[in-house]
Amino acid sequence: MQNKRELFQVMTRRFGLLNKNCCSIGGHDISVAQSHILYEIDQRDHPSMQQIADILGTDITTFSRQAQNLIKMGLLTKQADPNDRRVSLLILTSDGQYIANTINQQMNSYLDEVFSYLTPFEQQTIIHSIQLLNEAMAKSDRCCSPIQEE
Repeated sequence: MQNKRELFQVMTRRFGLLNKNCCSIGGHDISVAQSHILYEIDQRDHPSMQQIADILGTDITTFSRQAQNLIKMGLLTKQADPNDRRVSLLILTSDGQYIANTINQQMNSYLDEVFSYLTPFEQQTIIHSIQLLNEAMAKSDRCCSPIQEE
C-alpha cells in the first residue's frame, strides 16, 4: 500500500499550497490563505467574520489579521450587521471580486487541464473519492485542528 502521507505531500506541493503567494493579480500578491478567504467570502452573501473563520478552521484573531490585510489592500470591506452591531459582515470590493473571480478561473482551468489527462471514468472516480474523503475528514475530531502530541 502506498504511503498516504507522501501522496498528500506531493499533491500539496503540486497545488502550490506551500507557496508563500499563490498568485499576483491586479498588482496584488495574494497568499494562499488570502486566496481561501476571498473564495469563501465570494461563495456567500455578506458572511460574518466568525462564519468565515469557522469555515476555514482558524481562530478569529488569526483570521481578523488576515482580513485586515485584505481591507488595507482594498479587496475587502467590513461593516456592522444591522441586526447585531457586534457582528462584522464581510463584503468583497470590486477589486476583491475581480481577484476572486480570476483565481477561480485560473484554478478551474488548471483542474480542467489536469482532468483532461484522465478518462471520464477516472475523472468520476476521483471526484467521488474526494467527496468520500471530505465526508470522512468531517467526521474526525482532528479535522482542522493542530496535531496534539499524545
